[in-house]
Amino acid sequence: MSRARRRRERVLEHLTELREMPLGGGPAPAFRERLRAELASGGLAERPEPAGRVSGVTTGAHRRPSRRRSLLSQLAAVGLAGAMMVSSFATYQAVPGDTLYPLKRAAESTFVHLSADDAERGQRELTSAETRAKEVASLLGSSSGGPLIGRTLKDMEKSTRVGIERLERVEPRSPKIKKFAEKQKETVKPMLQELDDSQLAQAQDYLDYIDGLVPPE
Repeated sequence: MSRARRRRERVLEHLTELREMPLGGGPAPAFRERLRAELASGGLAERPEPAGRVSGVTTGAHRRPSRRRSLLSQLAAVGLAGAMMVSSFATYQAVPGDTLYPLKRAAESTFVHLSADDAERGQRELTSAETRAKEVASLLGSSSGGPLIGRTLKDMEKSTRVGIERLERVEPRSPKIKKFAEKQKETVKPMLQELDDSQLAQAQDYLDYIDGLVPPE
């Protein structure tokens, strides 16, 4: 496998780890240490051998420009990888109203469409619904949160319904549905006292819907 390909795969692995991070959290210490070590060693991984001598003539002068170009190319690749990871982290921490939020939603949609089957697509839709719930919580008390809260609640319900429909199509009565419903109730219920009348109606309708997803004991 070529060095360039290995470098790309490492970048993709880091982006996937960032995608799975909970909203509002930071990178895990182990992830930060591994990233720091890779960035620190990336420019030195392909250091060329010292120039030799042929018939009493030093060849280093001929090699020096290509060595500089190689080092600059490596540093540029490492810098680009670091910038991509920082940008990705900022994107996935964005909330409604932020400049990077549309990019976050586009990335989520791409992950759904790239899923292998309905079960995976359904699970990713439910993950999006959980993210919308956390975004609503982060918007509470914000001066610009009013209309954004209502819109985010609507998107949360839409992702939930689509995800449940896909999961039930391939995994009827899946335990994943019960686990999701319980987790969402724990996130949404504490918000009720901070919502206005229209938002409260949306949230209550949503809770009634996910209550119906869990069969009685």
